[in-house]
Amino acid sequence: MISIEHIRKKFCNRLVVDDVSLVLEKENVHAFIGSSGSGKTTLLKMIAGILEPDEGLVKIDDEVMTTKSQMHLSRLMGYVMQDGGLFPHFTAKGNVSLQARVLNWSLDKIEQRMSELSSMFNIDSHILEQYPSQLSGGQKQRIAVMRGLFLDPNILLLDEPLGALDPLIRANLQEELKKIFQKLKKLVILVTHDLA
Repeated sequence: MISIEHIRKKFCNRLVVDDVSLVLEKENVHAFIGSSGSGKTTLLKMIAGILEPDEGLVKIDDEVMTTKSQMHLSRLMGYVMQDGGLFPHFTAKGNVSLQARVLNWSLDKIEQRMSELSSMFNIDSHILEQYPSQLSGGQKQRIAVMRGLFLDPNILLLDEPLGALDPLIRANLQEELKKIFQKLKKLVILVTHDLA
């Protein structure tokens, strides 16, 4: 569970997030919907511990999120950036498994998890060997979400994961993700400006 208590955030005297309080329950998909510049991404970054609120608290399972606790608590979360954040010099497989390799997972464990997620996201093995520049927009987004889920986090944070896709691909991927999230039963927070 995530509990947000009276958080505020300013940038250069501009109030971006003003007195937000809410509780986000486990095993549910939550959406922050608003226009560009309304503070959605800032709120998501405070939940992730990337930014600290000027006032108020963010709690993950009753533990206060700070920049000091962020390293520990961030292992409970997968974060998918607005543009996917794929490293251009790594293959799709290298991007997806990066955190696991940094944490010294065994190759067998990495391959098993890669197989599970590839099947779930309908990603063929030849696609995993391609670089981001060789992938379609929909494939890049699937790879980015796979990377966010690779360590099997309790919480998945998605910042405009479908924003750059054309409407037909976006609608199809949105339905796929909805089914995947229902199956996984994780706490998912989705930031979007798109009401569709």
